[in-house]
Amino acid sequence: QVQLVESGGGLVQAGGSLRLSCAASGRTFSSYAMGWFRQAPGKGREFVAAIRGSGRSTYYADSVKGRFTISRENAKNSVYLQMNSLQPEDTAVYYCAATSRTYLLSRTNYDYWGQGTQVTVSS
Repeated sequence: QVQLVESGGGLVQAGGSLRLSCAASGRTFSSYAMGWFRQAPGKGREFVAAIRGSGRSTYYADSVKGRFTISRENAKNSVYLQMNSLQPEDTAVYYCAATSRTYLLSRTNYDYWGQGTQVTVSS
């Protein structure tokens, strides 16, 4: 079992930055790939970014590539999402998730989810 707790959301103006954190429980954190997803009002939960257990490989949605950076610190059981150049369309609840599966871009492949943190970008 893995428990995930996100933090770092908030209200920011367009062009600003936020850093989301996700703290995981358990002693086998490095064996899980981690992902960030987001869900805007009235929309489905969409993939944002993912990172392998080793941290060597990362993946991004086209909409955030070049603006967001995912990273992890296995010694701290944590994964991060640095978000720069935020735009109003980035407004959503952001979730971190953990998986032991190979394909990381689909939310259905993730077994464990956090409760989410709200990110609001004003224009």
